[in-house]
Amino acid sequence: MRFLWMLEGIRTPFLDKCMQFITYFGQEIILIAVICALYWCVDKRFAYLLGFTYFTAGLCVQTLKITFRIPRPWILDPEFHAVESAVPGATGYSFPSGHTQGAVCLFFPLALKCRRSWVKLLCVLSFFLIGFSRMYLGCHTPKDVLTAMGISLVISWILWHFQDHLLSGSSSPALISGVLAALSLAVCAYALILHSDGTLEARYAADCLKASGAGLGFAAGYYVERSYMNFNTGGLSLPGQLLKLAAGLACALLLKSALSSFTGSSILAKALEYFILVLWVLVFYPFLFSKVQKGVHSKFSQN
Repeated sequence: MRFLWMLEGIRTPFLDKCMQFITYFGQEIILIAVICALYWCVDKRFAYLLGFTYFTAGLCVQTLKITFRIPRPWILDPEFHAVESAVPGATGYSFPSGHTQGAVCLFFPLALKCRRSWVKLLCVLSFFLIGFSRMYLGCHTPKDVLTAMGISLVISWILWHFQDHLLSGSSSPALISGVLAALSLAVCAYALILHSDGTLEARYAADCLKASGAGLGFAAGYYVERSYMNFNTGGLSLPGQLLKLAAGLACALLLKSALSSFTGSSILAKALEYFILVLWVLVFYPFLFSKVQKGVHSKFSQN
């Protein structure tokens, strides 16, 4: 807390806005949008790698959150005040930092993939700066940020170096999907047990079950796409790719809104919502787009 008090002493309205903008790049919506853009339009293999990295690290971080159940800094010290605009986005427990985990899972693999040294440096600085913004805003302690960063770096590095075993044509989609699905179900069961015995409040269990539902959706989607679809990202001009991306993201937002109204607010409903959303990204939308694309090509060929 001493470090957070020091940061509070240097806050200014301008820095508050800058750090609030920087921290936004650690939110799940940014990483999911990047995965969608890569998966639908650019590089499906790298999108899968980002997905496995993000969801695996997310399950680990969420498990630690509900195990240690460390409150946010302003609860630990009632005299401490976070930047007001950052508080609504700080859901769940404080340790470890979910924003930092998301930032590392996006920018560290990008740093490993990029060849230019200045781009690598920019990516590394990005996730360090996002981690710092979480402390500046008063949402996390250094322990929260550094733990999330360490976990995410290790998982990112392992999956990067073993990606050929994970994503090559000779790998077994059933085995890989089964491992991620088992991990997701185990975390889900753990959260439900803690919730059922009164240890974990519903709002904290919900965040964990969202991660479990998303992980399970990614496992199922990976298996279906690799085994039966083999979706092709190419075949369109740049305007066509941009249209594909915009349509897919718009439909995903509409689907999320519809699912929230339809499934309700229970913790299991939230898990189902994220399960379906990830399946939309990996299976449903690519399938529908492929059908539409084939229909358009067939119509033009007949004319």
